[in-house]
Amino acid sequence: MATANDATLDGPQVPVVFGIPQTPAVRTIALAVGAALTIAIMVGVWLWSQAPDYRVLFSNFNDRDGGAIVASLQQLNIPYKYSEGGSAILVPANQVHDARLKLASQGLPKGGNVGFELMENQKLGISQFLEQVNFQRALEGELARSIQAVSAVQTARVHLAIPKASVFVREQQKPTASVLLNLYPSRVLDQQQVSAIIHLVASSIPELPAKNVTIIDQNGNLLSDPSKQTATNNLDPSQLKYVQEFQQSVVKKVESIISPIVGIQNVRAEATADIDFSRSEQAAESYRPNSPPEATTIRSQQTSESYGKPANASGIPGALSNQPPVPATAPITAAANANDAQANAANNGLTQKDATLNYEVDKTIRYTQQAMGGLKRLSVAVVVNYKTETDKSGKTITRALTEVEKNQIIDLAREAMGFSKERGDTLNVVNSPFATPEKVTAEDIPLWKQADVLQTAKEIGKYVVGGLLLLYLFFGYLKPTLNKLMGKDAASIKKEKERLRKEEEEEEKKRIEEEEAAIVNINGEAEAKSKQHYSSYEANMDMAKQLASSDPKIVANVIKSWVSNE
Repeated sequence: MATANDATLDGPQVPVVFGIPQTPAVRTIALAVGAALTIAIMVGVWLWSQAPDYRVLFSNFNDRDGGAIVASLQQLNIPYKYSEGGSAILVPANQVHDARLKLASQGLPKGGNVGFELMENQKLGISQFLEQVNFQRALEGELARSIQAVSAVQTARVHLAIPKASVFVREQQKPTASVLLNLYPSRVLDQQQVSAIIHLVASSIPELPAKNVTIIDQNGNLLSDPSKQTATNNLDPSQLKYVQEFQQSVVKKVESIISPIVGIQNVRAEATADIDFSRSEQAAESYRPNSPPEATTIRSQQTSESYGKPANASGIPGALSNQPPVPATAPITAAANANDAQANAANNGLTQKDATLNYEVDKTIRYTQQAMGGLKRLSVAVVVNYKTETDKSGKTITRALTEVEKNQIIDLAREAMGFSKERGDTLNVVNSPFATPEKVTAEDIPLWKQADVLQTAKEIGKYVVGGLLLLYLFFGYLKPTLNKLMGKDAASIKKEKERLRKEEEEEEKKRIEEEEAAIVNINGEAEAKSKQHYSSYEANMDMAKQLASSDPKIVANVIKSWVSNE
């Protein structure tokens, strides 16, 4: 009894691939699937070659701005996609600038800062607390926008801590502010710009002192550090800038006065100024004696005299008391004066006399106030290049300055800098050849490294690669697959080509035979006609002309046969 396996072995063998018998129907389906897959790959290659190059439109935006930007791009029918991680929105390179301008006209992106427009959408019945919070948010947004106007600041955030108002003086607190700056790459803020931002914030908040404003950058560096606000020698940024400007002014004066003599490229100067920024006040009070020969002035005078009754006669009664006074032994003048004084005193009853006389003392009071910014000492250094001249032979030579020329330059530099010996100023002029700077030649960038060339080559290469892939897929896979599906395998195609070639050869052979027969007939007729009617050279020429005008191809074949026969 024969089994299915025996029947299979007895019948024709069918190839099996991956357990599937390769019958004609299966092969047809496989070819159709392969053709469809090849067409899909060709379409994908075509779309890839025609896909535009996407560039960054905006990056580092918040979710609110991102949603508004995407909605606007959809309304403008501008294709877009997200970068890896979704941190940037990409649009075709040829539409980047157009899209930015259109979005800017709509106020996008807003940067996440909400200003006083927040107060325009107040809801009815909102509490006082929410009003205060919205006002603070609006104030923070407006300050952030103002700070972002600084060229080095990319984005800014402001946090305000405003305490509640209190009727008690002891409980009143000062507000504080914190500012976070995100600077552009490779950009920094100098101390003067930091101070400007601090005073901007402090001036925008009532009762906010500048010392309560803190500024940091995106790297966590404290920009408002008080230790950074003072430079060397306890100079603040404005004082340091004044010193630098003063030194530059001195250098400019010295170089401008010397450059007409030696050339603008042949003189270099530097100045160092010691400026006193201390402010001092002095009060002095001095006294002078007013003794001769100086004139004197009586300030006050006081005299005191005391009077009493005359003394009564007293003594021991008797002859001694009633005797006259004894004559005086002093000189007559003195005795007379004494007697007169005693007599006056006795008559007037004077008992005491005091006199006090005060003279005015000279006093000078002087107040001296010294303004800050006074120049204490100035030092200037000047370097002058050797002088370049042309000798008699026309050769360029360099030589050192003579003493006369050097002294002239020293005198001019002293006058320009305002030299003062009492102040201790110094000036040093050196004549030395300048070092020739090395010529830095710009490195020629190869053509294949230039950005524009690379971009153009990239665009062209994309189209070339896409076209080659399409041609390879079409002629290598799609066309043979379609031929197999239409029953045109390689053997049938070869036979068809062979048959066509044989038919072409037979037609060519037949044509040649007809042309040879025509040539023979023409030659016979020509000979017969020439024997019967014409015998001269002119007749032959007429016949040849007529034949050439009627059928030039035959004439050409005749001439060809003549040439080959010879």
